[in-house]
Order: sequence, then structure tokens, then C-alpha cells
Amino acid sequence: MKSREKRAGSRRLGCVGRGVRPAAAAALLFSLLATGCGRKHFPHYPANFREYAWVTNGGANTVTAFDLVNMTTAATLGVGSDPTALAVSPTRNELYVVNTGSGTVSVIDAEKNRVTLTIGVHRNPTSIAVDAQGTRAYVTNAGSNNVSVIDLVKRREIAVVGVGEGPGMVRVSPDGGTLVVTNGSAGSVSVVDAGTLQVRAVFRGCPGASDAVILPDSSKAFAACTGGHQVMAVELARKTSPLAEDRTDHLLDLLDVGLSPVHLALKPDGGEIFVENFGGDTVSEIATNADDVGGAYVIGTNPRDGVVTADNSTLWVSNFGANTVAAYSIDDGTYINGSTVRVGEGPGPLALTDNGFLLLAVDEKSGDVAVLRTLSYTPKGEPITGSLFTVMAAGKDPNAIAVKSFNVK
Repeated sequence: MKSREKRAGSRRLGCVGRGVRPAAAAALLFSLLATGCGRKHFPHYPANFREYAWVTNGGANTVTAFDLVNMTTAATLGVGSDPTALAVSPTRNELYVVNTGSGTVSVIDAEKNRVTLTIGVHRNPTSIAVDAQGTRAYVTNAGSNNVSVIDLVKRREIAVVGVGEGPGMVRVSPDGGTLVVTNGSAGSVSVVDAGTLQVRAVFRGCPGASDAVILPDSSKAFAACTGGHQVMAVELARKTSPLAEDRTDHLLDLLDVGLSPVHLALKPDGGEIFVENFGGDTVSEIATNADDVGGAYVIGTNPRDGVVTADNSTLWVSNFGANTVAAYSIDDGTYINGSTVRVGEGPGPLALTDNGFLLLAVDEKSGDVAVLRTLSYTPKGEPITGSLFTVMAAGKDPNAIAVKSFNVK
């Protein structure tokens, strides 16, 4: 990675695609024209391959579907009022959109890009998680202080679990046995048994609890305490353990990070978590095996979101206050020189394509999505880490993104 840092340049390769807002495009046009426009070094896909990104537009009551193979807008779908979150199914070609204003979940056919069903939940739903089998979805209802359990086969709500005040994020463990819910208003974290749908434990002392992650082996959960400067670490119960203390959920530590941690980016291998500290302009690194904060790194103004590549080597961070996206080399423990890419206004949620070739950044203020190539080349063949390819128009107040690829028959 060090040699890649040295060779990384500042030029941005790409082109302004169809459907781009003129104001957003004008700010970026000069650098794009300087290096030309084209799809060189793009992957070759079979004719039946599809890959889409879906973006919820909270101010427009719509979802925009982007065709990432042809780099066009595939559809604009009307959903419920104030859509704010979405999740894709791991087993079928569909996705689920949380409509906060109308208290519903819209089901979208990913192949046809159309809404097929609307499922009622409760007041002010805010997040959704789908289990690994694609049979159940869990929705937090911030206005009702509970979690809706949806049977995705029967297409209806089958249970409700009471949690803390103002639940925000819900995560389901990879083994499907546990739900972790952050209660923002209560400043707590609820741990729910997914089998019995009973609350097993509640951990307090996490002001403004927001984002959460669960390790791949389902052994631990971490929650961001946005109202302060800590991340809560919780050991999750292992029912088959011979040790009595392992068979109960218990608090491990409150880890000091930067000011206002808003997002947790987990490495796919579960070894580290990168905490985006919005108020501290830093990213903190947590070693999950030792529950230890290794340090904090300055990467941009108001880091808002982060995502780690599938090979565990690179962290991409959106800097909301700087209108940039930048890369951090996990292997070297340093910012990758020349990787900072200027995007639209207020970049927030990030998503990588399934092959890691493209990175998408939702620009919450300018109402568009910046499409970056994670690795591209100058006309002389020199590699560049991070380059803008295009900017595509979303709707009013975009706020969440999900990506899915599949083959059609």
C-alpha cells in the first residue's frame, strides 16, 4: 500500500453522466474534461448481469434506482412518506424501504424496480435489518419505543418487542440469534433474543446511542454513543459455553474515542472497527479482540460515514463538512496520499459495489450521488486511488443507500 500512496495522483478520471444536476456538475467539470471521458478498465459483465443502487429521498417520498452497469437512472419509485432507511434481501431479489412518516415498509422487486407491497408497522420507523436467511425483518419504531418483527414469507408483522425510548438502529447477529437495538433517547442498548423475542439485557450509559455493529462470529456488539465520546462494547451471550459468565450478556467497556461518534465501519473479518467522530474530525480505530482504541486519525472535516473494502485493506470515509471522500490504508495505518476526491455537498452514506470497483457517496445537501472508481489510471497507466467517474441526480434530501447485484434468467 505504501507504493500505491506515493503514486496516487490528484487528477480525477471520469465523465459527467446523464441525469446530473447542472450545479453539481459545473463544480466538477473542469477536472473531468482535463483527463477525458470514458469507461476504460471497467469490468466486463455477462448480458444477464444486473447491479443497482437504490437511494431513499426523504423529501420527495421516492426511491431512485440507479443502473450501475449502464450508469443510468433506471427508475424513480413512489413509496411512503419520508423514506429514511432500506435493506436488501440476501436470498431474493427484493429490498425493503422504511417510510418514517407513514409508518410503513415498502417492498420493492429489484428485477423490475417496482413496489409490490406495503406492510404497516408502527410510529416513526427508522431502521431495518434482515436476517441471513431472508425470512425475517426487524424494524425499529422510534415513536412507539418498539421493534416490529416482519415475516417476509407471510408478508406481515408477526410480533412487536418493546425496547427503550427512541430506538434508532437495529442489527441482527450473523447467527440470527440476537438483536441489538440502540435507544437514542434513553441512552441505552437493548439486547433481544431473536428466538423468544424477549429482551435479555439493557445496558445504560450510552448517551445518544446511534449506530451499532455485531462481529461476524456473533460474540460482541459495539454501539456509538453520539451524545458523548465513547463506544460501548458488549459481550453477547453464548448459550453453549461451559462458563456461566459467558451465557449472559454483559458490558465489557466504554471505550473513549473522539467527539460525537456517529458511525461504525466494521472490517469484514471483524478484527477492527473504525469510528467516524463527526464532532472531532477524526476516525478512531478499535481492536475488537482486545476492546482497545489504537488511536485517532485526522482524515477530514465532520467524518460522517465509512466503509471497508472486502479485502480488509482500505477504509473509505465521507467528510460531510469538507465535501470530500478520502481513503485510509488499514495495512499501513495512514491516509493514502492523493486519495481525497471532491464530491457534492454534504456527503454522507457510502456503499461499495459488490466487486469493489465503484464507491457511491450520497450527497445529502446537493441531492445527488457521486460515483467514484476506487482504482483508476492516468493516460500513462499510473494507478490512482480514488477518482470521480460521474455524478447522478437523486431526489430531495437523499439519506440512505443500498446496492445489490444478481443475474436474471
